[in-house]
Amino acid sequence: MAFGGFEKGAQALNNEINTTPLVDVMLVLLVVFILITPVVTHSVKVDLPDASSSRNEEKPETVTLAINASGAVFWNDAAITDDELLARLSDAGKIPNVELHIRADKEVKYQRLAEIMSAAQYNGVLKLGFVTEPVRQ
Repeated sequence: MAFGGFEKGAQALNNEINTTPLVDVMLVLLVVFILITPVVTHSVKVDLPDASSSRNEEKPETVTLAINASGAVFWNDAAITDDELLARLSDAGKIPNVELHIRADKEVKYQRLAEIMSAAQYNGVLKLGFVTEPVRQ
């Protein structure tokens, strides 16, 4: 008998795992995969045309605003007054995705910098960035 010995009375249980069905299933799967693999990898050779599908992203216009230690303002390296600054910020706010890069001297008072940033935001320039120099070691 498959599960016990030839003992009479109480049947002794066989505690060994029967691996024959497992091996049979694995061999059948191996044969199936060997037969299917050439069918799956077979494809028709086609010479496809080259095309670019990436979008051409427009770079936003950037304005560099420099502030020296005395608080004087420079719009793209040209000195301007506070009234001209407000007018130019108003014009720049009408341009979509305009970026304002602020280069401020480390001696500039925070009050002056805060006023300029507030004026830029009020006029519609929402993207502000600070330009710094890396620390040299």
